Amino acid sequence: MGLLEGKVAIVTGASSGLGRAIAIRYAAEGARVVLADLREAPIEGGQTTQVMIESAGGTAISVPTDVSDWEEVNRLVATTVERFGRLDVMVNNAATYTSTNLVETSESQWEQVLRVNLTGMFHGCKRAVQQMLTQEPVDEVRGRIVNVSSQHGMVASPGDFPYGVTKGGTVQLTRQVAVDHARDLIVCNAVAPGKIITGKPGAANDPGALAYSHQRTPWPRLGRPEDVAGAALFLASPLASFVTGINLMVDGGWMAG
Repeated sequence: MGLLEGKVAIVTGASSGLGRAIAIRYAAEGARVVLADLREAPIEGGQTTQVMIESAGGTAISVPTDVSDWEEVNRLVATTVERFGRLDVMVNNAATYTSTNLVETSESQWEQVLRVNLTGMFHGCKRAVQQMLTQEPVDEVRGRIVNVSSQHGMVASPGDFPYGVTKGGTVQLTRQVAVDHARDLIVCNAVAPGKIITGKPGAANDPGALAYSHQRTPWPRLGRPEDVAGAALFLASPLASFVTGINLMVDGGWMAG
């Protein structure tokens, strides 16, 4: 049996990158996975996340969702429960960025990044907790929330002011939910990736930025989406007992250096 056998999980931003890797890993471990994203086609190209999961014998459905819209997140969770009966794991991964510093960031850019990265996470946590409160505990837990933060929730995100601020907010939001709902038997943690190589276009894969990341990362390679998926699996599984409110670094030692 897999670590998530029989569990039901929602993963936002599941079409590409970290969300895609998390969803595929959860399905491989026995979870029925609901894929929430604005698009189905992966940035990396190739098959959709749903096709990859189903072709490997897993179970997945796709529910187009804009996490910044409460009604869409409400519908996402309602659809999940209607289809699978409950919600065991909520992964709030959907995010956007602008690659702009303070003076370059327009008000509309600021509002968009906050709407997706922070308000979207608020929506996901709130709606998940509402559902989990109605469920009977299984192995002392009503449900688990895994938020995707960043090492840039702990240190500044150079040249990306809105993104860094929202990731700092994610870390505190995670603590708040964990503490406020521990007595309800709802677990909430965050996973904080360091430099992970994904198909994300633009500054993230600039050769100079990659060289700097190699220099800053003690481990002799940069991260892969599967590294983050492994940590997200741990936090979603019964192995993470008595673990709540943490921000688990997956950064090859960057923050320890």
